[in-house]
Amino acid sequence: MIEAENVPDEAGATSTMENMIQQGAEMIIASAFNHQYPALEMANKYPDVIFEHVGGWEVSANFGNFFGTPPDTWYLMGIAAGMMTKTNKLGFVGAFPMGWTATFINAFELGAQSVNPDVQTIVAYTFNWGDRAKEADTTNSLINEGADVITMHVDSPATVISTAESRGVYSIGYQSLEAQKFAPEYWITGTGFTYGEKLTELISSVIEGTWQPAYKRWNLADGAMSIAPFGTKVPQEVVDAVNTATDELNAGNITVFAGPITDQEGTVRVAEGEVLGDDVMSAVDWFVKGVIGNAK
Repeated sequence: MIEAENVPDEAGATSTMENMIQQGAEMIIASAFNHQYPALEMANKYPDVIFEHVGGWEVSANFGNFFGTPPDTWYLMGIAAGMMTKTNKLGFVGAFPMGWTATFINAFELGAQSVNPDVQTIVAYTFNWGDRAKEADTTNSLINEGADVITMHVDSPATVISTAESRGVYSIGYQSLEAQKFAPEYWITGTGFTYGEKLTELISSVIEGTWQPAYKRWNLADGAMSIAPFGTKVPQEVVDAVNTATDELNAGNITVFAGPITDQEGTVRVAEGEVLGDDVMSAVDWFVKGVIGNAK
């Protein structure tokens, strides 16, 4: 297996994948969001190489996409945050105002509202996927506004979590189940991607010649995402509430984006009896009522 870490941009992704193919790679897994189109271009150039991208949407003859179902887990994290906050202000550090980020924030706020109708989520952006200084500054700014629970959608949760910890503020992680190590005292919980078995299935299908291009989304019940252990300061009632909601989600008894849902301006975005579909979540440019900030 040929591995490359910390590939920062599109140009770097293209040269890295080219190098891998020249070394004999017959399958490429591009794991960064902004590497989708460089990988797609390489797929067109090398039709005999199989490509899988994490978190995108493009599909072609030799190009597939897979991801978990973060909106479900963000709803669960909102439940935890809504029960833990004392100020009724939650802070969300986003990299960029984009469709999936807005969808995650909306799911988080809806989960929080389900247990705490007075809660608000304040959103601030770094306009960079991995600038640690901006992540620290943005986290501090949200805390200064009164947020007493912080979470994020950036490439690495480490800086946001450690900054919140240094301020004595609770945090909720994303991306990796190992993020808890950055918050030994004020950790609530988090979610992470656990793709091991699914990646084995994908790679085995390539080896066996049965791989087919597809747009794949795996949920908690599929084992592609997991909830991290809860922190020592989290009351049992919070743990129980999240676990109960998890069971309800897996059983199909909770639909995160079931209408009616209104936005910040009071406009109905999802009508009674309707559900926001996966096909439009990547293009969401509005926030639900209760979110403070701009979605675009």
